[in-house]
Amino acid sequence: MTENHDATGIDVLIIGAGMAGLTAASALRESGLRTVVLDKGRGVGGRIASRRIGGATFDHGAQFITSHTARFAAAIEEWSREGLTEEWCRGFEEAADGHLRWRGRPAMTAIPKHLARDLDIRLEQTVTALRETRAGWEAETATGEILTARTALLTAPAPQSVAMLDKGAVSIPLEARMRLEAISYERCLAVMAVLEGPSQMPPPGGMQAPHRDIAWMADNQLKGISAEPAVTIHGTPDFSLTHWDADREESGRALIAASAEWLGAGVKSFQVHGWRYSKPIHVERNPVLIVRESPLLMVAGDAFGGPRVEGAALSGWAAAEAIRGEVSAG
Repeated sequence: MTENHDATGIDVLIIGAGMAGLTAASALRESGLRTVVLDKGRGVGGRIASRRIGGATFDHGAQFITSHTARFAAAIEEWSREGLTEEWCRGFEEAADGHLRWRGRPAMTAIPKHLARDLDIRLEQTVTALRETRAGWEAETATGEILTARTALLTAPAPQSVAMLDKGAVSIPLEARMRLEAISYERCLAVMAVLEGPSQMPPPGGMQAPHRDIAWMADNQLKGISAEPAVTIHGTPDFSLTHWDADREESGRALIAASAEWLGAGVKSFQVHGWRYSKPIHVERNPVLIVRESPLLMVAGDAFGGPRVEGAALSGWAAAEAIRGEVSAG
């Protein structure tokens, strides 16, 4: 494959620096392939996100990680040895099921930041179009930059991936298009509220669906990541969709009012973040989707093989293995 490289020398171009993109890039780098990751965000991790407001720290996306496979369990154990994860709990309230939940240390973003080390990641780069070339694939960014590579892996949410391909006039096989367009996502409005004092939430600091408008509440201080009282509130999919285009401050106040029973203290300040692609409703059975075999174009992410952090990681690893197989075959 070396003789087919363009001037950039990029073997694999990955769009999306979430869990799938990062695990794929890390595995490919270990194989000696030059990989470049583009992401429109200001940081890595996608929905594995944390934020500071003054002295308060919030996990406002994915709240914890669990494992159901030996491979991901081994990865968590390695991260734990390196001080990146630690046990949070084994369930919540009466619904405690004994299954281990891990939190990031000092917060959830520790995990993607660790995976991103030594990778060529270019942030705040929105890919507007992906086009096929004689040598592979060409990505155009919103700033007009052009990057080319032999292989492309899309790990952004499925609607965004389809939009990139359509903008680049890529012919998507009918079956692949149908599978991609069948993937839909829940939306989530996430409130990050700094409290004047400790909340009234019970240990370990997580509550599932305590109110008809609330899907999740977490006390980040009880969780062990915030020095100050700080609560994350996730609106339900119905609430979030209904209020998506409304004033975010008003929507945030509505969720705070719905959670008043468990806050137990005044709110000093709050921010609201909207997750347009919070959780896939329809999940592909296979961990990756090959859109084109030559030049190789694949789609991966948390909508392929499982909606959790684990599913995204497994999807990224599967994509890397498929790419390595293509390199060996070539």
